[in-house]
Amino acid sequence: MLKKVTSAVLIVSILFVIGCATHIHKVGNGAQGNEVITQRQWYVLWGLVPINDVDSHTIAGGATDYEVKTEMNFVDVVISIFTGLITVYPRSVTVTK
Repeated sequence: MLKKVTSAVLIVSILFVIGCATHIHKVGNGAQGNEVITQRQWYVLWGLVPINDVDSHTIAGGATDYEVKTEMNFVDVVISIFTGLITVYPRSVTVTK
C-alpha cells in the first residue's frame, strides 16, 4: 500500500512541475506550419539573471503567425543537475512557424 501511495505522490508532483515550467504564447494566428526552431536560454543565480539573449521575433524570421514555447524540458533538467551547483540553469525556447 505504501508503495502505491508513494508512486501516486511522485506522479502528481511531476505533473505539477511540468505544468509550472511551460509557457506558450501565440503571435498572430499561432503556428501555421510545422517548422520548429529551438534555442537554449541560460540563467545564473538560480534563474534570476539571463546570460544570453534569445529573441523569439528574430528566431521567427519575420513570420507574423507563430507560437513561442518556453519550458524546462528533460534535457534542461539533466543539464541543470550538473550546472546547478554553480547556479547556472537552462531553459528551452521553441518557435513553431
